[in-house]
Amino acid sequence: MVHAPSRPPAGAPPVRINLYSDTQTLPTPAMKDAMMRAELGDEQHGDDPTVHALTDRMAALLGKEAAMFLPSGTMCNVIAILTHCRKGDEVLAHETAHILSSEGGTHAALTGAQIYPLKGARGLFTPETLRAAIRPRTRYAPPQRLLEVEQTANIGGGIVWPLEQLNAVADIAHGQGWATHMDGARLMNACVAAGIPASEMVAQYDSVWLDFTKGLGAPLGAVLAGSSEFIGEAWRWKQRLGGSMRQAGIVAAACLYSLDNNIDRLADDHANAKALARGLAQIEGFKVEAPETNLVFFDTTGAGFTAEQLSAALRMEGIMISGLGGRLRACTHLNVTAPMIEDALTAIRGIVARGH
Repeated sequence: MVHAPSRPPAGAPPVRINLYSDTQTLPTPAMKDAMMRAELGDEQHGDDPTVHALTDRMAALLGKEAAMFLPSGTMCNVIAILTHCRKGDEVLAHETAHILSSEGGTHAALTGAQIYPLKGARGLFTPETLRAAIRPRTRYAPPQRLLEVEQTANIGGGIVWPLEQLNAVADIAHGQGWATHMDGARLMNACVAAGIPASEMVAQYDSVWLDFTKGLGAPLGAVLAGSSEFIGEAWRWKQRLGGSMRQAGIVAAACLYSLDNNIDRLADDHANAKALARGLAQIEGFKVEAPETNLVFFDTTGAGFTAEQLSAALRMEGIMISGLGGRLRACTHLNVTAPMIEDALTAIRGIVARGH
């Protein structure tokens, strides 16, 4: 049975500190104002000037020929793989990749492609691991068609792929005649943390997308970029999947606002994540993974708490946090301030001290 998203537990107070995800960000008044002032047209018909402004700007930012506006990052991944692959093809990706763990089996259901899971510490795999996964080209093996990476690696802890490693695995893929695709949900977090321009970070990837609903703070939307030929083919899948929109400029305006105002401030989120990690590491029994960007993963079993127990206790104090694979994940973003980090640490210390 598939369950609907859960509602707050009975008696839970309003959320005052939301560390659940950077998808929880809310548009600021200034962003809403930009949305209300947006010039609009029919996006599906190619007549929305604000969407054109966004896609042109994103193509330039990512160093690609063309770009396409879509409702969500998951749809970007689905459309990219549908465009790159045919039924029976194989996609190589890390075993914790979003396309394997969080997209409802859509690539089996819709693309007919299978995903080969690659192992590696904290969401990254090495060139050696990739070389070992290359199959002989025989009629018995599925055609290997696409290499996929996730920047940053979410379940890996928000880890940033080093540029040298990104390029090395892309070179192997291209040497085999494969295409390359980057899930760039938190790409700008990686660029800010590494001090590398987005166009350089993604130069060896044939397709890439950026999500605006995470640290960049827009209410919805993502942009998929690649060659003009790739985007032209991807538009057919956008139409088939219902991703073509009408007056989408009202949302594209929020994305443009975020490009102007919310990229450099991602460094604040990274600083808050490091402060949170330092505080958590001082709690006896907690094991904390050192954050590189805005995600803090930690294990509380050594303190006698399961992830579910601590999460539930925090929710009753108005603090939301998420759990992944037995670990807890705290995510900093533009609606989380440095004082909120201290308040959250105080609440966690209190819960641990009380033993419930």
